[in-house]
Amino acid sequence: MFKVLVSDPISDLGIQQLMDAPDVLVEKKTGLAEDELAAIIGEYDALLVRSQTRVTEKILAAGTNLKVVGRAGVGVDNIDLEAATQRGIIVINAPDGNTITTCEHTFAMMMALARHIPQAYAKTVGGVWDRKSFLGVELRNKTLGVMGMGRIGSEVAKRAKAFGMNILAFDPFLTQDRAEKMEVKLASVDDIVRNADFMTVHTPLTPETRHMISRPQFEVMKKGMRIINCARGGIIDEAALVEAIDEGIVAGAAFDVFESEPPQLDHPFLSHPKIIVTPHLGASTVEAQENVAIDVSEEVLHILRNEPFKNAVNMPPVAASVMSRLQPYFSIGEKLGSFAAQSANQAVSEIHIDVAGDLSDIDILPLTRYIVKGVLGHHLGSEVNIVNCMHLAKSRDINVVVTKASKSKGFTNLLTVTLKTQNHEETLVAGTLLNGYGERIVQIDKFPVDMAPEGHVILISHNDKPGIIGRVGTLLGENDVNIASMQVGRKIIGGAAIMILTVDKAVQKEVLSQLTTLPELNRAIEITL
Repeated sequence: MFKVLVSDPISDLGIQQLMDAPDVLVEKKTGLAEDELAAIIGEYDALLVRSQTRVTEKILAAGTNLKVVGRAGVGVDNIDLEAATQRGIIVINAPDGNTITTCEHTFAMMMALARHIPQAYAKTVGGVWDRKSFLGVELRNKTLGVMGMGRIGSEVAKRAKAFGMNILAFDPFLTQDRAEKMEVKLASVDDIVRNADFMTVHTPLTPETRHMISRPQFEVMKKGMRIINCARGGIIDEAALVEAIDEGIVAGAAFDVFESEPPQLDHPFLSHPKIIVTPHLGASTVEAQENVAIDVSEEVLHILRNEPFKNAVNMPPVAASVMSRLQPYFSIGEKLGSFAAQSANQAVSEIHIDVAGDLSDIDILPLTRYIVKGVLGHHLGSEVNIVNCMHLAKSRDINVVVTKASKSKGFTNLLTVTLKTQNHEETLVAGTLLNGYGERIVQIDKFPVDMAPEGHVILISHNDKPGIIGRVGTLLGENDVNIASMQVGRKIIGGAAIMILTVDKAVQKEVLSQLTTLPELNRAIEITL
């Protein structure tokens, strides 16, 4: 008999299949302090939580019989994933249960914004019959820009089409073929900012997406834009948005999320007449709460019975003998994937992984997962992990190809990651572990290099002409950017070359733009590892 502890309020309907299972005993004990939960967790095979219970290292250490921790929801910030992984405890979540409810809340906010519903309601119940102040707009024939075409963004686009809207879609992994299948127009952030009537964001919050809509975007934005954010606070610069509304650039905004939650009482969103707010209600429906509980209960049951399962967010079991050989390469593999993703110019359609050397005689799927996570993680942030990365790649029509060879060009093992884009462009990064030197990147595209994959790197493509290195150094020095190391890769004198600079801190986008104005310099990007 398996024992399952439910330590947060979860409806009986959501866990009904666990309660009905003849081989499972479910007990509910909510509101427990850490010491109280640690004192009893040893007798349970599974722990089911929402967001209230913090599953700490202490609790996991005391869970001597724990096989799985299930989170009835998406986020797992309240669970110590590393401690669970070290103890072989599987952590699962329910990433699909909130999709429809968040999508529908987005549309509710869009409709409320278009027709001034909260403002009109407030005046009407206040005794003022005012029909003239709330002239709205139709959604039909308007252009909707969808930032992020994952599960939720795709559902929003589907419903927007039913309203007769034209869809501009941006996603770093959205290819032209997939866009055509979804009957949306592939667009850039700039395309959406300049041309959309409504804009809704559905991306994770990462360093790259933080304030992706800020003053530079508002300066070129189509006048009268209406903006909805039911994703994550921080994607849109709140202060810049208020300025854009006051200046007449943005007609209004509807936000379910804030950069800091709950917001301070003096937050400008709370008193602005053209901004609608709700207290992070995207997942707050009866159906969603039941669906996430049903999904996670089903997976818990599969795990307890040793049946196939999905939605694990930490490392799947791997034989110790295989793990000991693969684990040293997990970090370099993930960094190679991230480096390649940051270097690619277009949406990725294929990830080609080549492993050459001693590792070719074992199953390298765990290593493959780390590499794919590195590729996707640059854009998807914490949404991607080593278990769901293959599913996320497949859902975005990204083909993952793995080849192995016993010979490795002089290295014990050589990992090569090649990203192929929808325009048939290729970005290649290869790396290895060197005795006494650790992780090294040894090839970028066709150029041999030797660099440690860490910190802030400026990757420059240029023509091999005298004086360019000096001009680059001077420009960076004038902008207070200190160069820690530099190397140049080239095939022939005077031909195409690359320059790799490691610098002490992040480089401003304006500085990178200045670099590209230098003679003989073709491209300059920052890569953070």
